[in-house]
Amino acid sequence: MIKIAPSVLSADFSKLGEEVKEAEKAGADLIHIDVMDGHFVPNITIGPLIVESIRKVSNLTLDVHLMIEEPDKFIEDFARAGADIISIHLEVSAHSHRSISYIKEQGVKVGISLNPATPLSSLDFILSEVDMVLLMSVNPGFGGQKFIPQVMDKIKILKGIIQNKGYNIDIEVDGGVNVNNAGDIKKAGADILVMGNAFFHSKNYAEVVRKVREQSG
Repeated sequence: MIKIAPSVLSADFSKLGEEVKEAEKAGADLIHIDVMDGHFVPNITIGPLIVESIRKVSNLTLDVHLMIEEPDKFIEDFARAGADIISIHLEVSAHSHRSISYIKEQGVKVGISLNPATPLSSLDFILSEVDMVLLMSVNPGFGGQKFIPQVMDKIKILKGIIQNKGYNIDIEVDGGVNVNNAGDIKKAGADILVMGNAFFHSKNYAEVVRKVREQSG
């Protein structure tokens, strides 16, 4: 069954705890937390204190996506704050294997994220070391963008690689996911769908979850 990860970047931060609880009540599987530093992406968002606050109100898997330069400096802080999965971008990790090992040392799962134009071949020598690959389906930095259609083939190819090698790795897709394209993204091979505006800007969170699951079989 497809897993749904609402992105708190699109939530109402004046009542963030309530928003997270409502997402959990609606049937969300993970809470996706986008961390941006204003350098790797043109936006600044949140830090470990917000992750710690969310951890206090939810037992869901906290999926922390580090869209930051020099992620190794902050991995321990986010793990201590309550992250269950920490994803770093391959584009900013000069020593990705070392970074992956460092995340594992914190006792959390490892995700590697690729921007839309980053080739899958960049995963050749580290794929076996990760728990999840996060494929960006928009250029990271802002919510509300449209899904880049070329990423659909990227999902299919990556799914084939994972199956051929017999790896137990989830594919997460982030960017422009909504109730209209969720089924096609799932069919392409996605295991986890990150939903921002399509979830938190809807009138009924449970209805979004129901429609996505219905479309995704």
